[in-house]
Amino acid sequence: MIEFSPMDLQQLLEKGISKEKVLDQIETFKEGIPFVRLEKAAIVSDGIMKLSKAREKELVSKFEELKRFLSLLKFVPASGAASRMFKSLFDFLEQYDPRVEGVDTYVDRLDDTDLKTFFKQIKKFPFYEIVQKRIKNKAGSENDIKYRFVSEMLLKENLNYGFYPKGLLPFHNYGKCTVTAFEEHLKEASRYVVVNNKAKLHFTISEQHQSLFSKEFEAAGPRVSKATKTELEVTYSNQKPSTDTLAVTPDNEPFMMDDGSLLFRPGGHGALIENLNEQNADIIFIKNIDNVVVPKEEAELTTSKKVLAGLLLEIQQKAFAYADQLDRNDINGEQLHEIKTFLENDLNVRFLQSFSSFSIAEQLEILKDKINRPIRICGMVKNEGEPGGGPFWIRDAHDHISLQIVESAQVDTTDESQMAILKNSTHFNPVDLVCGVRNFRGEKYNLLNFVDTKQGFITQKTEDGKELKALELPGLWNGAMAFWNTIFVEVPLLTFNPVKTVNDLLKPTHQVT
Repeated sequence: MIEFSPMDLQQLLEKGISKEKVLDQIETFKEGIPFVRLEKAAIVSDGIMKLSKAREKELVSKFEELKRFLSLLKFVPASGAASRMFKSLFDFLEQYDPRVEGVDTYVDRLDDTDLKTFFKQIKKFPFYEIVQKRIKNKAGSENDIKYRFVSEMLLKENLNYGFYPKGLLPFHNYGKCTVTAFEEHLKEASRYVVVNNKAKLHFTISEQHQSLFSKEFEAAGPRVSKATKTELEVTYSNQKPSTDTLAVTPDNEPFMMDDGSLLFRPGGHGALIENLNEQNADIIFIKNIDNVVVPKEEAELTTSKKVLAGLLLEIQQKAFAYADQLDRNDINGEQLHEIKTFLENDLNVRFLQSFSSFSIAEQLEILKDKINRPIRICGMVKNEGEPGGGPFWIRDAHDHISLQIVESAQVDTTDESQMAILKNSTHFNPVDLVCGVRNFRGEKYNLLNFVDTKQGFITQKTEDGKELKALELPGLWNGAMAFWNTIFVEVPLLTFNPVKTVNDLLKPTHQVT
């Protein structure tokens, strides 16, 4: 049994973490986290819906008809720093010596395709003019200009882009001004998260970036409001210290820092289920901060969002009516079968083969449990080889089958049959969710009740040169939503435009002209 010192207990108290939670985390390290068991890939007609244009038009009309009676919110995880975006450029600043060789010689010698692309198309980046103005008259040769350009972008004493959150970097160049991903989200919200000319957005950000976001909203907010005739209400939250997880040694003992304190690490984006749980809206759209489009793609993206929301409203209407009927115990055998069929066909719920052998009372309780859950409609794009999660049918330890978004790290790569299923996946998760978080009475669900705590990740890390094990919480759209009712819908590829590296800003979907 692990004994905590008074200093340890004080540290737990300050972070808002119970001793029991820490002991549970240590048990998780000891037991390990089992791999997810893939049953089969979700494909069109078996887990993924593909809608006709006529059907999409119906659903858009449904959304437009009902949204004025609803509260809408756009929820944007935006705490990611831009440092990983610029990895190749940081490596360049660290390794390149201008006294020894020219930039082109260095790039050719390393055969660094990322750097080649960056310098070859440097004028297409949205921040090009901003940086150029700052280094004007400071650089001599072309070689010197390239080196100074990168230094001016990234170094702390200059623009310091590597410190910035990704959402506050210049993403798109409109000629007269450059626009951040944050501002693009404001514009996007004005097209579909609007009720009575007001759009509400919530960004999860790092505490250290709060003033930067506030300053950006002071500049961009009025500009977007005027152009779109929309009042914008923006709120922020930070990942809670209470969602940090304990690090342990390779022997599963608490990892102690040199000053004797316990080492805690951020729990990953799965911790944001707590932030999401605090939001109060009928429909919540979720989308990552770096996934934005330029004006030429706006119309199709807006239609896609309205389609998903219309589908959610249509499904909710049926689910709420059945949930109310079940609550009143006003059910005969035929209606029981009707509700079960709805759950299977419309909400992708799967029942154990033994379901029919249960008593009517037991069957009704199962139906109540299955139908009274948050609903998520998840857009899925055709797989173009991007790294990340995808849609699968999975089987849990109790033989229950469900639709889930699964990351490759959750799958046993040494199991050939599992890898065959993984490779057969036809679609990819672009993080495009529309969520219904209320029950049939209009009461908000406690989303923490629908988390599969056994879908986290254990990773190997180091601290001050010492090995440790770290625990990531179940991902926000993975295990954190494992017990939601889930519908996957194919959406246009253009709705997925992430900026993982700086060169992604060169893609046509991020070039305004």
